[in-house]
Amino acid sequence: MNQSLERYSRQVLFQHIGEAHQKELMDSYAVVIGCGALGSVSSSYLTRAGIGHLGIIDRDFIEESNLQRQILFDENDITENLPKSTAAKRKLRRINTKINIEGIVTDVNYTNIEELTKDADIILDGTDNFETRFLINDICVKNNIPWVYGACIGSRGLTMNIIPSKTPCLRCVFETMPQIGTFPTCDTAGIIGPIASIIASIQVTEAIKILTKDFESMNKTLLEIDVWDTKFKQLDVGDLRLLNKCSTCTSHNFEFLEAKDGVLTTILCGRNAVQVMHRNVGRLNLEELAQRLRSIADVSSNVFMLKFKVKDYEFTVFPDGRAIITGTDDLSIAKSLYSKYLGM
Repeated sequence: MNQSLERYSRQVLFQHIGEAHQKELMDSYAVVIGCGALGSVSSSYLTRAGIGHLGIIDRDFIEESNLQRQILFDENDITENLPKSTAAKRKLRRINTKINIEGIVTDVNYTNIEELTKDADIILDGTDNFETRFLINDICVKNNIPWVYGACIGSRGLTMNIIPSKTPCLRCVFETMPQIGTFPTCDTAGIIGPIASIIASIQVTEAIKILTKDFESMNKTLLEIDVWDTKFKQLDVGDLRLLNKCSTCTSHNFEFLEAKDGVLTTILCGRNAVQVMHRNVGRLNLEELAQRLRSIADVSSNVFMLKFKVKDYEFTVFPDGRAIITGTDDLSIAKSLYSKYLGM
């Protein structure tokens, strides 16, 4: 065996890979967007599998509550106040010095996603919100980049492969974003670590199939797993691309990439606060949102507004989906907090 392949010898022995496909992996460029529970696991396995060039993009810093499920991080990373993508790069370089690993600390948005994913052979979803997923979907359909959707909450997870022009895209399955405040997040509903590891492991397996062009073996369904109830479900979504006349992959309307949808952020001068506003949101049911949040914070609400405080941040949420987040003037932090506690 070629000496450069020796570290991957057990993977090369696997009948569906062999030396030729291993070399394809070593020439591939994978981008992981989001380095939380899903992204930390998938980045680790991609590194160990010998993906030649790995880009890890995340806007957040490590918090103590991340350690329960985000396997690349430890308490020293928190002490050093490291961004997730920086800590991930440092850890992964200790695992495999033979590959090129980039740790990029930034908020992925419509102004930079094209440059961030330039030349990528595949993108893996490690995000925690639908806005970024729809943005990934837009750029992948536009530039013909395969990507692997993944999501998990509680004990339940979902994943699906998206191959532009060959499979349904994310908008074929989820035509619109969930109503703000009605979709649970890890910060409001919790999550157990194993489901993230399972979904991310499947994402990487599917990525390896796609990169080695084994489309016959590729999963062609929306896979749903609940590890607590030990339930597995495969939903046939194959016909949706033609039936739904999807605005993205059929009509090539890239609403999120063109910033027709998404989140607006504005610094409120002199107040150490940021206003976050979603462009397309209906009227919120503040009482339902209050019920969802009461497990993590003291909440006060009436028909006009809802208030709650988490750590050093105070939220004031209005029925039109607008939120004022006091305690920061950093737009990226405010956007992340909005996603964590209100969902988007």
